[in-house]
Amino acid sequence: MPLNKYFAWDRLIGARVEIRQCGRYVRTGVVDDAMPDSSALWLAPEGVHPRTIYEAALLYEAWVEPQVLTGSTCYRMTSSMLYPGQTQMH
Repeated sequence: MPLNKYFAWDRLIGARVEIRQCGRYVRTGVVDDAMPDSSALWLAPEGVHPRTIYEAALLYEAWVEPQVLTGSTCYRMTSSMLYPGQTQMH
C-alpha cells in the first residue's frame, strides 16, 4: 500500500511514520511526541537511532501507510486526511 503525506503531526503520536526531506528518505520510526501546531515531531529512539526531532520549517515531511489503529488512537487518522478529495470510507 502506498504511503501518504500527513500534515497533522500532532495526531501521529504512537504511529509508525517515514520521515522525508525534499522527497528523500531520512528515517522510519514511531512518533514519540509532536507539537500541537504540527511544527515539529520527535521519533522515539530505535536501534542505533537516538530520539530525534524533525521540524516542518526545515522541509521534513511525515508519510504514513493508511491503517486501522487500535486503542485510544483508533480515530486519529481519518479517511478525509489520508485520501483528500475522495469519498469518505465508512
